[in-house]
Amino acid sequence: MAKLYLVPTPIGNLEDITFRAIRILKEAGFILAEDTRKTSILLKHYGIVTPMIPHHAFNEHRELTSVIGKIRASSTAALVSDAGTPGISDPGFLLVRECIREHIEVECLPGPAAFLPALVASGLPCDTFHFEGFLPHKKGRQSRLKELSGKEETLVLYESPFRLVKTLEQMAEVFGPGRRASVSRELTKIHEETVRGTLAEILKHYKEKTVKGEIVIVVEGKQRSHQDTDYTEKTDEHGS
Repeated sequence: MAKLYLVPTPIGNLEDITFRAIRILKEAGFILAEDTRKTSILLKHYGIVTPMIPHHAFNEHRELTSVIGKIRASSTAALVSDAGTPGISDPGFLLVRECIREHIEVECLPGPAAFLPALVASGLPCDTFHFEGFLPHKKGRQSRLKELSGKEETLVLYESPFRLVKTLEQMAEVFGPGRRASVSRELTKIHEETVRGTLAEILKHYKEKTVKGEIVIVVEGKQRSHQDTDYTEKTDEHGS
């Protein structure tokens, strides 16, 4: 029976991969890779010689039917992104949906995703959170920030190092400079860093330095006002 494996790969440190993931990558008929150049570094490190096929945002629509045919012919295939779990702000959703429609079994292995260690290390509540991924670059960006500013859950976002300062400026303006947050970059790598504080404090820190690496921003949710709390309690008491 044809099967697609979603295989999470390290977000930095090559040791952060499971034994099972290595086995699947070795046994698969072929590997669908977001960037074959980056994935080849991982495969070479673990002595994996499985052939790769490029599968990324620029060809996933066009090659979808062809890829489904290849999976059926090879019985098993593995999908990997540049780093982390496929489908989390990376290609994967379209292929998974099509495999399900075509009755091809899909299995996702557990593994790395950058937002989880950033969230847990932030010191902000992580019992409930909203994962936003990347904000719109231009159209709708400001309105989306205003929508997010009202959420009570902890917010988790990805951002480019080139837009980090601009994003922090916009957040400080929309959320308020005193909203607590953290910025994690280069997770699991030699220069890993997490900066915690208010949005104003973090903005000041990054305005004074050159920013490199992948970025995860974690922001506390909107604090419920005492008035809202009192209203909720009264409503519950009277059952209306």
